Parts: sequence; C-alpha cells; structure tokens
Amino acid sequence: MIAAGKAAGAMARSAAALFGSRVLAGLTIGPSPADVPAPLESCAGGHPLPTEASERAGRRALALAGSIGADDMLLVLLSGGASALMAVPADGITLDDKRRTTETLLRSGADIHALNTARKHLSAIKGGWLAARAPGLCRTLAVSDVVGDDLSAIASGPTVADQTTCADALDVLRRFGGVDAYPRAVVDRLERGSRGEREVETPKPHDARLSRATSTVIGSRRDAMQGAALEATSRGYHVLRLDDAVVGEARSAARSHLRAVVARAADLGRPACVVSSGETTVHVTGRGKGGRNQEFALAVLAEGAAPPPFAFASAGTDGIDGPTDAAGAIVDATTLARAQAAGLAAPARYLDDNDAYTFFDALGDLIRTGPTDTNVGDLQLFLLA
Repeated sequence: MIAAGKAAGAMARSAAALFGSRVLAGLTIGPSPADVPAPLESCAGGHPLPTEASERAGRRALALAGSIGADDMLLVLLSGGASALMAVPADGITLDDKRRTTETLLRSGADIHALNTARKHLSAIKGGWLAARAPGLCRTLAVSDVVGDDLSAIASGPTVADQTTCADALDVLRRFGGVDAYPRAVVDRLERGSRGEREVETPKPHDARLSRATSTVIGSRRDAMQGAALEATSRGYHVLRLDDAVVGEARSAARSHLRAVVARAADLGRPACVVSSGETTVHVTGRGKGGRNQEFALAVLAEGAAPPPFAFASAGTDGIDGPTDAAGAIVDATTLARAQAAGLAAPARYLDDNDAYTFFDALGDLIRTGPTDTNVGDLQLFLLA
C-alpha cells in the first residue's frame, strides 16, 4: 500500500483496518508523519513545493512498487497535494529545477492541468511511472482535488497513462512565463521529447506496463457541496447548488460568479444559501500576501453588487489558502464600513498588490480551520437574507 497526499494518514488507516493482515507492507506520504499501524511506515514530504524529503519519499514509493510480486496487488491511495509530497526528478533534472519550474508556473497563474502537464514530464514517478514499476496488479483510489476529476491529473497521475506530450509541456512553459523563465535543463528535456526521443516521454494509453492498473475517484468537490447543502437545509436555508465549476483568474471569476449568484437566487426563497465549488488561480504581480480564496472574496467585495444583507465565504477544503495560515475569508454587508472605520484602503488597492490577507486579517475575517487532512478543491457559500 502507498498512500500519498493530504489525506494519506486517514486513508491508510481506513484501508489497514479493512484489509488487516493482507497488508504486507505500506508507506504513507503526507505533510507530516501520520500515526499508522504496522506494517505501514510514515514519512513527510514538502508542499506546495517539493523538498528533499519529497524526493526521499518518492524514491521509497518507487522501491516499494518495484518490490511486489507478480501475484500481489499494489493499492495506491491518492489525495490532494501528492504531486509535491511525492517527487522524483527525471534523469537530467534536479529537484531544484522542479521546484523553480513549479514556483514559476504557480506565480504565472497556471491552472492544475497546465501545472501537471509540465510536472509529469519532469518526473520519474508521475505520469504513470509508479504503476509501470509494479510487476503485479495496481489499484488506485483517489480523492480528487482536480476540477473534472481527471485521474491523469490527480497527483499528476502516477498510476495513469498520460495523454499529454513533451510538446504540450513545452507549450505550457511558453504560455506561462516563456521558456527563458525556466531552468535550461527543463527546457532541454522537453525539447528532446518534442523531437521524438521516446525514452523522455511518459507511458501512454495501451502501454503494456500499465495493462494491470486501474483507477477510481472515490471523493470530489461534489461531496463537499453535498455536505454543505445538507447542513444549510438543516438550518432552514433554501439551497441552490451551482454545479458548474468556479475556475479562472480569481478576481475575474469572482465578478462573473457574483452576477450569476444574484441572478439565479432572485426567485429563491429566503433565507437562501448558494453553494458552489471549483479552483481558481492567481497571477501574482504584487508583493502582498494571500491566496486564491482570499483574493476571490476580496474581489466579490470590490464588485459591490450583492444585495444586502448578505454574507459570502470562499475557502480551501484543505484548510490552506496559498502560503498563509488561513483557509479563505468571509465578506458581508458590513465589511466595507468596518474597513473604512479601521482606516484601511479601498479593496482594489489590496487586490492590486495581491494582499488580501492583510485586509482580512485586520478585520478578523480570515477563515482559520487549520489543516483538514484532505482536499477536494475550494468551496464557496453565498447567504442571502
């Protein structure tokens, strides 16, 4: 058994309780060491950027996969964050090359699909390579943090055939920062693959090495939405679920989302609760502090088109929003007045500097849950009285 991601400990404990003595060996890789029963081992990796610990964990996972017998099954349990927590650089690529590439893509506003397209082609474990190492059956169960639940994108698809190519990954670099912004070794590898050097490419569909590998999504953003909707209903709200994923640049998505909510909720009974989910991005141009959920909430406030009284929250289901200690933030009909009374500048000033954290921290309106040990993307709640 290999469990990797923010929910690694909980998933591994559940599987160990279910399978008991049939578990011959196992490894959990999470943000911190997990309390797991023997014979499972536990180690920690780095997030959101891979660390030396991530590489050690990844190499241990490859070794475990390669050690199983032809009649054994490798059970792989994946959840959000596994891409960074379990990392093995491809030949010719250093861990620092991968880190710099990931950091540049994140700062340039790359979404998870673009990010993973690049990461898979710089890795010896992602893009199907973990399953390719296992001589026996490989069964993957995944809790999805990816909009659309694409199994090849969850944790960068370590057990799933990769339909993207080195040429696709090179195009990602061109679109997000330009190739000159990335380490030369990274660009060289992707250019070699683009020229047809097969040993550089990831395993593709119908690759015989993946013929005994299967994968299933067992949890996603829709489960979080369902939980929120049921709780809101129990509290007397008229609930509307918006199933289309909230994606795109956070501040732009916030404006269109606000307009959609106001229009869709016009005929909804009061009090009303509109539930949505997804994952936005932030193109960082300022020097402030924040995350996509905090920026989303601040953009909703700056748009100023919600009928009072209202309250809106956007939060990461992992309890972590960007490089901060907050999961997200809340705005309501009193936020602007309280900000003015506190001597804060207009929300647009904080948006321009990507500094939503400073704005909301001054008002006590950050959502702080601490790490939740799972991740199914971001959740938004709009309450109208």
